[in-house]
Amino acid sequence: MFDRLTELETKFETLTESINDPEVIADQNQWRILMKEHSDLSPIIESYRDYKSTVQNIEEAKEMLEDGDDDEMRQLAKEELKSSQDRLEEVTKTLKLRLLPKDPNDDKNVIVEIRGGAGGDEAALFAATLFRMYGHYAEGNRWKTEILSANESDIGGYKEIVFMIQGKGAYSRLKYESGVHRVQRIPVTESGGRIHTSTVTVAVLPEAEDVDVQLDMNDVRIDVFRSSGNGGQSVNTTDSAVRVTHAPSGIVISCQDEKSQLKNKDKAMKILRAKLYDLEQAKQQAQLSAERRNQVGTGDRSERIRTYNYPQSRVTDHRISLTLHRLEAVLDGDLNEIVDTLVTADQAKKLGAAG
Repeated sequence: MFDRLTELETKFETLTESINDPEVIADQNQWRILMKEHSDLSPIIESYRDYKSTVQNIEEAKEMLEDGDDDEMRQLAKEELKSSQDRLEEVTKTLKLRLLPKDPNDDKNVIVEIRGGAGGDEAALFAATLFRMYGHYAEGNRWKTEILSANESDIGGYKEIVFMIQGKGAYSRLKYESGVHRVQRIPVTESGGRIHTSTVTVAVLPEAEDVDVQLDMNDVRIDVFRSSGNGGQSVNTTDSAVRVTHAPSGIVISCQDEKSQLKNKDKAMKILRAKLYDLEQAKQQAQLSAERRNQVGTGDRSERIRTYNYPQSRVTDHRISLTLHRLEAVLDGDLNEIVDTLVTADQAKKLGAAG
């Protein structure tokens, strides 16, 4: 590990020189690539230098204990040794975490799909609740939310809603949300006061760039049609809605929220690229069983990951056995405790697998 760290430190120093070289700065594309690499290495090198400094402090404190004749100096050395040894454990853990392979999608924007499952209208209403929850969470992180496609139910919920969240680190925080979310509550329409259980499926996809997906437009059929449902004055009177069909995969995307056919096509293509990228990733992950075991949960979207219990004001994440009795705050977007615990569990499993 330390041979690798020494190599990384040398590389970091070379990158530092390069990004300050006027000739490199003049080539903005090359400079951006080097800056990204420098930025990625920076926290690792910071931890490595912190580690080396702490080890040096321990050695110096030990020498003072062995050579010192002054009682006061020996006491100071003991305190320094204890403090540095305690710090070394913390610094070593941080260094190991930063050395773990980074998910290349972590800094990407995400496309989130929420679909009502079992429970009919009640599931559609809860889909709308989850959409608001993620919207508030995005606001708290200063991320931007944009609806790409929505299919509303008759009573104000969503049979399906697809939206993008744009912001640095969005995927790194939201990727753990994929799965089945279960809600237990008394529906407004229930006269007997009985608790009903409904389910909603959430899928979180990293936004795919052109370089991520090999998409042959000969495999894509684009149809236009007249929008249906609620809309502006021209939404229902022009052929602005777009249906994109990808023949090899059978994926079909429909977008009709915008008045512009071009904007609807652009949104549909974004969703298609994200889905194709997700399919390719799923194929790769299926071949890496060891890596799959290191993930929090199985990642299977049919897996029940969380339960929201209204009568008890309780939220339980079943993957990490975490229960919080503050349902209202969570649904208002306060997801940090849940996400932080999922991230920690994920890191612990990966550290264990790495020895």
